[in-house]
Order: sequence, then C-alpha cells, then structure tokens
Amino acid sequence: MAIGIVNTHFGTLMAAVHTLTMALLGACAVSGALKINGRKLMSFGITTVLLTIATIGAVRVLFAATVPTVYDKDKVLAGMQMLRDASARVVAGAEPVPRVDDATRLPALDRIRKRGTLRVGYLDDSLPYAFVNARGDLVGFDVEMAYHLAQDLGVALELTPASRAMFTTGLDPALCDLVMSGTAITAERALQVLFSTSYLDETLAFVVPDRQRAAFSEWDRIRAMPRLRVGVPRAPYFLAKAQEELPQAEIVPIDAMGQMFERRDPPLDAFLSTAERGSAYTLLHPEYSVAVPQPRPSKVPLAYVVAGRDEALATVVNTWIELKRKDGTIEALFAHWILGRDASVRKPRFSIVRDVLHWIS
Repeated sequence: MAIGIVNTHFGTLMAAVHTLTMALLGACAVSGALKINGRKLMSFGITTVLLTIATIGAVRVLFAATVPTVYDKDKVLAGMQMLRDASARVVAGAEPVPRVDDATRLPALDRIRKRGTLRVGYLDDSLPYAFVNARGDLVGFDVEMAYHLAQDLGVALELTPASRAMFTTGLDPALCDLVMSGTAITAERALQVLFSTSYLDETLAFVVPDRQRAAFSEWDRIRAMPRLRVGVPRAPYFLAKAQEELPQAEIVPIDAMGQMFERRDPPLDAFLSTAERGSAYTLLHPEYSVAVPQPRPSKVPLAYVVAGRDEALATVVNTWIELKRKDGTIEALFAHWILGRDASVRKPRFSIVRDVLHWIS
C-alpha cells in the first residue's frame, strides 16, 4: 500500500515501453533482422535478478527503519474511554443485583422518576457495545448511549449485569429498566421481550485467519469448501442462518465470542459473527480478519430491551433514539466505538518516579 502510487505510475511507463518493444521485435522478426544472443540474454537475466534482490532488500531495510512494527491496537481498544465525562454506579458481574421493590406496582417511567435513577442492564461478551477497559471502567457504545439517555431524562444512571436468560423468561423489571448491550432483534426473542426501535444495523460476516479472508469473501466459494466447520453463536437466529446458507457445513455452537480463538481438535475454519463485533475482536487477535461474503450482505438490527414489556417506556426510548439519530450522536459514537476514529493509546504524563527512577511501572 505504501508504494502503490509509485507502482501505478511506473506501471504506466512499463506498459508504454512494452508496446514499443513488441512493435520493434515484430518489425525485426518480419525483416529478418531478429537475432538471439544467449550470452546477452543470460547477462540481462542475472542483472535483473541482482537488481530485484537489491531493491527488495533496500525497501525492507527502509521500512524496518521508518515504519513502527510494535503492535498496539489491542492496547488502543483496552484504553478506549468515553467521549464525554460522566459518572454512574456500576454493579460488577460478581455482585448480587439489588432488586427494586416497587417494580411491579408502578409503571416504568413513574418508578424511574420516583427513585431518580435509570437502571440499565449490560451483557458480558458484548464488545464493543459494553466492556471493561484497562482502567477497569465499564465503557462501550451502548454504555455511552445509556449515559446520554439518563442525562436526557434528568436522572442518575446505574449499570447492572443482565442475563441472556431474559430471551426465554422475559426481562424482570425488578432487575433493570432497560438492557442496552448490542442486542440483536429476532422473531423468537420478540415473543419474550419488548424491543425498542432499531438504532443500528450490523453486517453478517465471518471471522477467519488472515490467509483465508479472500476465500470467505463470496458465498459460492464458501459453499464449495469440503469439510467446512463453522463456529456459530448459540442463538437460534444465527444457527438457523448458518444452516440455511451453508447446508453442507458442520455447525459448531459457541457460547461466547472469545471461544472462537481457543484451540480445538479438529479446528474451526471460521466463526460466524458480525463485521462490527468481529473487527473489535480482531484487534485483540491480529492474526484474524473479518470477511463479509458477497453478494447480498445480510443485516442484523440492534435494539434495546424494555423490561416488563412497558409500552410507555418503549415509546419514550423510541422517540429518544430518533432524536439521537437526527442530532448525530449515534453517528459520532459509531465512529468512535466501532470504527475506532480518534482512538489512540493514551500514554501517562511524564513522571520522575516512573520514567527516571523506575520505581513504578
């Protein structure tokens, strides 16, 4: 990529010289003036090989001296912070979730106003929508959206862990008011919980080793692969989608995204995920890439789960999502948390104790 522009211009020159050379060779051959000199051909061949080796070696030395080779994208992801300063009470996953006594007696909006706190649930394994950064802070796209919602409602924010069991038993309003954690909408889930309107669409993709990225870029090539083993999230929608698109493949249910990178015997060829989530995980595992199969990229809508199927709260959230879409908040958060724009490794300020005396790391 670095020398692509130079190659393009040099290629144009070579094309012109090639055309002129073929014309001269053809004219000489027709006139009988074409003669083959083996010694000169060998001399030119050896010279070409030596020049090629010297050029590649020089470029390698140049890039080694000027291009940084230390991989730090995993540190960038772990070091990401909120775009705005905000505070909230966070209940860690190991702590018991306190129940709300008035959850069944009062409508959602009334109990939120009464206690002055919005309780938002988050799911584990929800990178980049909700995760713990290197400082131990709960951050992510939907975590920051929760801060915006609490501020717009004029209440404090409390973040509590939620369980995926809500998709089979419903979301108990005594645990939280909403779940904001990159939750995909499916027809089966909609039978058990009430979703808000969609605020973001993800694109179905494969997470594969770098060398396999091109092979997984087209559905026809993927379907032609023999003995294909694909890891799929243990969710009916994804399992059914994988079986529909790849009827010949062996589908291996996976409980968490992190399990994709564990050693297996026999190994998995790919993992079905979405481009947005997969890209975040490939920062942690740079030997993997994301491949979006063509044609017909499939979209997966994301929404928030409303506890107790409360229609009044859902209406407020739906209106709020539309406002955040119109004022550019969702676009800005997508650029930061999904695309990684303006994200960089934050180095600590200079310290004599750390940088000179090396008493701390």
